[in-house]
Amino acid sequence: MEEIYALMSEAFNVPENIVRNLLVSLAIIAFVLILRFIALRIVYRQVEDVSLHYKWKKNLSYIAGFIALLVIGRVWFEGFQSFATILGLVAAGLVIALRDSVNDLAGWIYVMSRKPFDIGDRIQIGEHKGDVVDKRLFKFTIMEIGNWVDADQSTGRVLHIPNQKILNETISNYTAEFEFIWNEIRVPLTYESNWEKAKQRLKQIAEFYSQDTKSEAGRQLRRAAKSYMIVYKHLTPTVYTNVEESGIVLTIRYLTNPRRRRGTEEKIWEEILRAFQKESDIEFAYPTTRMFRRHEEGPVIPGGDRAEPKDNS
Repeated sequence: MEEIYALMSEAFNVPENIVRNLLVSLAIIAFVLILRFIALRIVYRQVEDVSLHYKWKKNLSYIAGFIALLVIGRVWFEGFQSFATILGLVAAGLVIALRDSVNDLAGWIYVMSRKPFDIGDRIQIGEHKGDVVDKRLFKFTIMEIGNWVDADQSTGRVLHIPNQKILNETISNYTAEFEFIWNEIRVPLTYESNWEKAKQRLKQIAEFYSQDTKSEAGRQLRRAAKSYMIVYKHLTPTVYTNVEESGIVLTIRYLTNPRRRRGTEEKIWEEILRAFQKESDIEFAYPTTRMFRRHEEGPVIPGGDRAEPKDNS
């Protein structure tokens, strides 16, 4: 091997120790990749779950990279017996030269240790919302929802977000621990409508479409309460009454899975339309504009009456 090192050193005009370290480093990388390949083949044969395949592949990549870095560091820094010294020097250089990359790495460490989200979770970070489809050393990837789509449904775009965003942006997780969110539907009615009857109809409709979620939401709430101070006294749907300029507004508030929010809202609205169609004393309110022609209707007289319009003929 020494003769090979000498020949390559003369051929490329590079010191012999540099050639030796380069070849040894390449051999180490090749050996680690072979071990990773063998381990993955074993996992794929023993495990059928595709999601577990993905997680094993990611974890083995991190482990292989760390082992390769450790061994190659020993090769290039033979004078340093303490690997902590090597890591200190490397970290200092990275902080100075690769500030953004170091911040991304710090964000990745936070994601892996604190687990604010995992693969498959629906999250919002800053102005971006979507389902997490990948986590990597310097970035994570989400399948975008919302934006120009008028609902929490996929836009088809894949967003790659630097991990450092996690350290200075608020993260909202739709599905971690408690996999339900509160949704509200506003139903405006005219002042002349029988709002009490309408409120009773709306409550019946909301309860019908929430009966399957109540027990599951209660179970998940008890589980989430072990980790967070989450307290809900009532998980059943309710209807609130409010008065606005355009009429009486009844607001349905109910629990739903965030991925089924648009579907449940559609079913509830269709049932509302069918129910109100049968009631002659319930009408939807909507913005209206009234045009007043003074020369036809006459001026307003105190007391509420109008003067008769003058006959100019």
